[in-house]
Amino acid sequence: MANTETSLKEAASIDGAIGAALVDYTSGMALGTIGGGKELDLNVAAAANTDVVRAKVRAMEMLGLDDEIEDILITLGKHYHLIRLLKGRGTNGLFLYLALDKGRANLAMARHQLKKIENELEV
Repeated sequence: MANTETSLKEAASIDGAIGAALVDYTSGMALGTIGGGKELDLNVAAAANTDVVRAKVRAMEMLGLDDEIEDILITLGKHYHLIRLLKGRGTNGLFLYLALDKGRANLAMARHQLKKIENELEV
């Protein structure tokens, strides 16, 4: 099992990674971040993407969908923003956020690696 710091380092090593964060979507707070810099303020991204997660959860409730969100993908001109809701013990209300450079990333591999990181993460 990996802790937050180790998991974020693994996420940052994914090809094309710009930055990553572990976020509590009940509060909008980043519990840990890595990368980002001038190109991307991860604390702002954590808070803003909390609204995205809450909106999707509400939409699913309103639609009566009996299913779970695995991940949410936002595709921009130069970036992919990947939000993976965590489902393990003690991770309720948390998501992993990964920003990728679209020109350097392999989206399918990034999703696969983020799932692996989720499975190994212990909060």
